[in-house]
Amino acid sequence: MGILYDDVVIIRQPENEGEPSVITVNCPDKTGLGCDLCRILLFFGLCIVRVDISTDGKWCYIVFFVAGEPGTRWNLLKKRLVGACPSCSSASGISFYQEDLQPPKPPDVFLLKFWCYNRRGLLHEVTQVLCELELTIKRVKVSTTPDGKVMDLFFITDTRELMHTKKRKEDTKDHLKTVLGDTMISCEIEMVGSDVTVSSQGLSFLPEAMAEDMSSMEMFNEDHSESFPSNSVSITMDNLLSPAHTLVQIVCRDHKGLLYDVMRTLKDYNIQISYGRCTAKRRPECELDLFIMQVDGKKIVDPTKQNGLQSRLSVELSRPLRVAVVSRGPDSELLVANPVEFSGKGRPLVFYDITLALKMLDTGIFSAEIGRYTIGDREWEIYRVLLDEEDGSPVARKNIEEGVWKQLMGWE
Repeated sequence: MGILYDDVVIIRQPENEGEPSVITVNCPDKTGLGCDLCRILLFFGLCIVRVDISTDGKWCYIVFFVAGEPGTRWNLLKKRLVGACPSCSSASGISFYQEDLQPPKPPDVFLLKFWCYNRRGLLHEVTQVLCELELTIKRVKVSTTPDGKVMDLFFITDTRELMHTKKRKEDTKDHLKTVLGDTMISCEIEMVGSDVTVSSQGLSFLPEAMAEDMSSMEMFNEDHSESFPSNSVSITMDNLLSPAHTLVQIVCRDHKGLLYDVMRTLKDYNIQISYGRCTAKRRPECELDLFIMQVDGKKIVDPTKQNGLQSRLSVELSRPLRVAVVSRGPDSELLVANPVEFSGKGRPLVFYDITLALKMLDTGIFSAEIGRYTIGDREWEIYRVLLDEEDGSPVARKNIEEGVWKQLMGWE
């Protein structure tokens, strides 16, 4: 008797106020499944306070304890989590719901183009609307004209796959009109070729210093370390405790997307997790115990591989993104670099957090761009924001870096 469709993901709301919600995932296993699930939870703004993982390599059982906002759309979250799970058991041959026989095709890309009058916080308001509508921003170009108008070009994909319909387009325009009001002048949505988001096209401007630092997996500049709160990471690996697995123990300061950063790193290294537990002791410390193995089912005994994995985890947890404010002539430009998984996906809501942080700092945005850039053997999503410092007192660069960094990390 197979598992029922509704039992693949079970969400239980807390009985008492202040307790976490419990999300249980019970489905066939695959390498990188934990990463995919954590990315979805991060997209919905949920904080993982604890997780228990158990798998035999064919079937997995994962329990997430999460804290979320009152407005969390739990039914939609369940739908997205179920969609990320493999659809049949290769171990037993029992099919519990229809398996997709064809690999998923790349999502259609649409160009959202609109003109509006500029004001502080406008770009964040637009980004918030797109996130609420489950529209993924693949690329953006925002520019301000001398007369105070703004032209926004958003290249987006639709998680609901309905943007080709007239109703979905009109709903999107209506939501934007409701938020922007008389600020919006015009709005158009049209389908474009997927090649507009192809990576490695290069950006028109990328400071050489940042490219070199990112390539060596270092911070943008050692001098910027004073701008950011400490995020020390302790990682130990042990091959004696388990006869079949390598134990990885991680102790570090908790941050938004911590478990996602661990999972995406292991996914890129093609590492499988057999057992694991992550406990966030509220703030600031978090502990993870992971029993892992290579894709061939063996421990990681090669010292070179151990050191490589340990070093990468340390870097990804201490500096999951790169943040810097640099000079561009007489102006200041905010640069944020987001590492892209080998699968082509990256951390969600980065642009949302950037625009929110700048809004809270009362810092205007003159222009903004998002693009993909390959440096060394890695692909990065680069966010470039030219700051508008003409109106009012400009915020110190150090304060901008720290404010954006704290927002991205979920720190007060």
